[in-house]
Amino acid sequence: MLSPLNLLDLASRAAETAAGYIRSAGPPSDPADWTAKGAADFVTQVDLTAERRITDLLLAETPESTIVGEELSPDLATAGLVWIVDPLDGTTNFLHRYPMYAVSIAAAIDGVLQAGVVVDVAHDVHYHASLGGGATANGRPIRVSGITDPRYALIGTGFPFKQPQWLPAYQRQFNAILPRTSGVRRTGSAALDLAAVAAGCYDGFWELMLAPWDIAAGLILVREAGGTVSNAAGQAIGVEHTAVVAGNETIHAWLLDQLGAEGVPHTVDLAEERHP
Repeated sequence: MLSPLNLLDLASRAAETAAGYIRSAGPPSDPADWTAKGAADFVTQVDLTAERRITDLLLAETPESTIVGEELSPDLATAGLVWIVDPLDGTTNFLHRYPMYAVSIAAAIDGVLQAGVVVDVAHDVHYHASLGGGATANGRPIRVSGITDPRYALIGTGFPFKQPQWLPAYQRQFNAILPRTSGVRRTGSAALDLAAVAAGCYDGFWELMLAPWDIAAGLILVREAGGTVSNAAGQAIGVEHTAVVAGNETIHAWLLDQLGAEGVPHTVDLAEERHP
């Protein structure tokens, strides 16, 4: 079995291949070329081609592996070597030329994350992490922030736009957190949000509805950068559908307190939401 560093190298090469293609292809300008998977949820030929280039490389070098991805196969697998791939996280941003979209690739062995890569395509920033090996951005070590007072904290979030029934709960969360911090930001890419936590740009992050391909690489980035990641009940998470709370230890704990104080659900059955 490949080591975490070997897996990181392979994930990096696959992500760079996809990112280069996405930059050269650019977004289709005609909405007729956008395939709607659901409300405000699109896929394009760019997503599909980028994913194919990733999977071709990964399977050529690890033919025994399984690949899980939003466009390829949404069914979860945990046994053996599993690649968790989002070839273009932030497709709507990409379509509108809003420069916040990423390639996200993670490797897990028997459900334990081993390596993760997030490439900020528009800004050419490459975030890498391997189990026990720390986290970097363009080769430089990164750490979560040292801010412990929520009044000075910048928090990232994401809206549950695919599940509007959860908006009232989310609004209660937002109302609890925003006035007690220095601000809340939403980029539209969970992979980049978690990378921002790992790099100390965000002090914390929370979102109700996320799938494994949204978060797998970001989870190991935050952990290897010294941060804490859990579901909204404070429980450890892995390769699964889940709510996510992340940050340095102090801000993570504070976020959990705010979510609980508002009486919002700690856990969400995302598999049920995805397959009603």
